[in-house]
Amino acid sequence: MSNLEGAPVEASDVRGRVAELHAIREQVRRGPSDRATEAQKAKGKLTARERIDLLLDEGSFSEVEPLRRHRASGFGLEAKKPYTDGVITGWGTVHGRTVFVYAHDFRIFGGALGEAHATKIHKIMDMAISAGAPLVSLNDGAGARIQEGVSALAGYGGIFQRNTKASGVIPQISVMLGPCAGGAAYSPALTDFVFMVRETSQMFITGPDVVRAVTGEEITQNGLGGADVHAETSGVAHFAYDDEETCLEEVRYLLSLLPQNNRENPPRVASEDPADRTGDALLDLVPADGNRPYDMRKVIEELVDDGDYLEIHERWATNIICALARLDGQVVGIVANQPQSLAGVLDIEASEKAARFIQMCDAFNIPIITLLDVPGFLPGVDQEHGGIIRHGAKLLYAYCNATVPRISVILRKAYGGAYIVMDSQSIGADLTYAWPTNEIAVMGAEGAANVIFRKQIAEADDPEAMRARMVKEYKAELMHPYYAAERGLIDDVIDPVETRSVLIKSLAMLATKHADLPSRKHGNPPQ
Repeated sequence: MSNLEGAPVEASDVRGRVAELHAIREQVRRGPSDRATEAQKAKGKLTARERIDLLLDEGSFSEVEPLRRHRASGFGLEAKKPYTDGVITGWGTVHGRTVFVYAHDFRIFGGALGEAHATKIHKIMDMAISAGAPLVSLNDGAGARIQEGVSALAGYGGIFQRNTKASGVIPQISVMLGPCAGGAAYSPALTDFVFMVRETSQMFITGPDVVRAVTGEEITQNGLGGADVHAETSGVAHFAYDDEETCLEEVRYLLSLLPQNNRENPPRVASEDPADRTGDALLDLVPADGNRPYDMRKVIEELVDDGDYLEIHERWATNIICALARLDGQVVGIVANQPQSLAGVLDIEASEKAARFIQMCDAFNIPIITLLDVPGFLPGVDQEHGGIIRHGAKLLYAYCNATVPRISVILRKAYGGAYIVMDSQSIGADLTYAWPTNEIAVMGAEGAANVIFRKQIAEADDPEAMRARMVKEYKAELMHPYYAAERGLIDDVIDPVETRSVLIKSLAMLATKHADLPSRKHGNPPQ
């Protein structure tokens, strides 16, 4: 046996050895030193163990390899071999269900990844995959441990490989609670969800010093890769919060909406919100005039259980809404155009946001509800040169590839290619409904009339009066609410107040849906 400093001790009986064990465990629990803990607190950050305690149900954490130490030497490492090697790994429960976790301990080597540190992470990731349970990483590390050289870098490769292996098999959630720079940032990018905390967490491939040296640009760490930057501009972060406590509570909420793995359905809960509740407010929320904006979030609140939902990427690509909610206690994914932002058009970022959300829902057996009010794709040179064709194709591919139950509701406008892409019946939606306010067409009536009746309008004595007459005629012939229903392109036109009950009944019918994709190694989605 050895004492806390590594020198041999005499333990003459079992009680002596057990006492030594408890002393070591207490040191492991306390961490490297009070001074290191104080430094962590001074930055406004919790310790790794405090974070784990907030994430998991009380008293449920079981630690793996708490006594692990590195075996490296040189650069003074042989004289500093703290327990855990800077990462705490193990499992516990969230709302009574098993969850695996690893947490960087910034107090030890700045949370930097070394060979032993990486091996512990690899092990807990393998355990999560084998057990079929979610994996949550609490990230607060300074990157690769420079003193260990390429051995540390190879550790990241093992993490990336396991992130990829676990993708679509178990939910993977990255919680950014400190710095994450260089190659280390790719692990969160490979996971399903990224949470960040303002002021204390940053992510970037090259830091401000490198940016300044290469480009001459002056920028702070938060300005380059802070929570708000990634939540609003880059889309790297799905959620951003002001403090760690709120952040970790929201991680618990998200886990309550996800299954343990891809072989299970999300947990269903008893709902006190009546399945046949009518939504009378919907008649006033959505204007019949297609040019008037409204807040789609209020529609979602009226439809889902108790008006409660979790919006994903709330502040990025705001012209489309992606959310997890419950209908009669069943978890659903909602994709909806947002007329309050860019009139709800589809653009590059909205297409990417919705495509990845749909893929996540399909991977984890979450039915998809699509609420349409879309005037088309955003026109413009920037969009075309930015690749709106291939980015829009990502959304199309995600819908076409999804085998979970898919239900679409057309509230108002559904024009052109955007109508087809937003889970129309022609690309495989199981059920498609429309409100009496729907307008399904190749384009808006004004644009269509200008194309079809160009000659008549130009030759008319009063071109504006002729244009107005032709617009009215086009609407009457091709854009009335029942045109698509008469041709079997939608399944029914429904009273808006009955939307909730219609969706719940439809989901119950589709509960046993089974769809097989063609045999293949994997598809080749547009990039």
